[in-house]
Amino acid sequence: MTVYTGKLVKNKRESAARYSIGGLCLAIIFCTGVSVGVGPMPLSIVESFQAILTRFFSFNNELPQYAIVVVESIRLPRTLLGLVVGATLAVSGAAIQGLFRNPLADPGLIGVSSGAALAAVASIVLAGSILKPVFDLFGSYTLSIMAFLGGLGTTCVVAWIATSRFGTSITTMLLAGIAINIACGSGIGILTYLADDTMLRTLTFWQMGSLGGATWTDLSITSLMCMVTLICILRYSKQLNALLLGESEARHLGVNVDAVKFRIILLVALGVGAAVAVSGMIGFVGLVVPHIVRMSLGPDHRYLLPASALLGGLFLVLADMLSRTLIAPAELPIGLITAIIGGPFFIALIALRSNRGAL
Repeated sequence: MTVYTGKLVKNKRESAARYSIGGLCLAIIFCTGVSVGVGPMPLSIVESFQAILTRFFSFNNELPQYAIVVVESIRLPRTLLGLVVGATLAVSGAAIQGLFRNPLADPGLIGVSSGAALAAVASIVLAGSILKPVFDLFGSYTLSIMAFLGGLGTTCVVAWIATSRFGTSITTMLLAGIAINIACGSGIGILTYLADDTMLRTLTFWQMGSLGGATWTDLSITSLMCMVTLICILRYSKQLNALLLGESEARHLGVNVDAVKFRIILLVALGVGAAVAVSGMIGFVGLVVPHIVRMSLGPDHRYLLPASALLGGLFLVLADMLSRTLIAPAELPIGLITAIIGGPFFIALIALRSNRGAL
């Protein structure tokens, strides 16, 4: 009787997870249409989908040419970039939380975001001096390339510090990440002090995050790297489930724990570095979204990871729509929107876990 009841509960939970994932897919399709229509030149959801179909399938419609150009050149790549970045940040957060077995963990803990920020700030402040040859070589893509390499570099340093002949220590990695964050923060402070007024304005807006200025080139490059991260992390769902039992138990189940740790950390670095490179510093997506999904669907990473990807993309698209409409025609940085939502959520989460004696 107990076995039958347990199997029935499991089947109900899996069915609920599948329905939730299907619902999120439909919500993303709907919100994509709404997002494409939001702006100084509003479009209905039908007109938005007509413009999208025109972009991809040469769909014939009676929309003005300028409306099609606005959707194709500005709104559609911005919306799709929001989906990609949000999905990557959320899945990276879910993977890190599973790896640390702590829902308070975040990709920023291992220095990815701070390393990317330091490299991006350096590319802005030193563009006319030390990094001028780099700018001459890569042009407008220098900031994105530098941010990606900065995130990847700091992650490799943290992984190198935490790895010894005894394996990879998560505790050492966490401490190294904190040290890297402090060092990168100091570097950003020094570069900010050296910056002029124009540079300071650019730095300020980049650090607050934005999806504005998204292009199809940015989207294609970012999507390629982020899709590698998403697909590869999804393949580690069973290993992450085993790690929930503890490292020794996972080893008994045949999981190469050290290899899984190292690969997931590198995949998170790749994804978050690519996302930060094109969108700037957008916080709390990797913390809030996976926790909401975990509370709704449970800790099974077979459903937690894809649901986090979908909800993360949806969350960032909705936040982007708010950033465009709250003080229209001006635009709020999207990082402020996610911080306004994520800050109180994080405080409530800490208070809840403290009351339960989990901290």
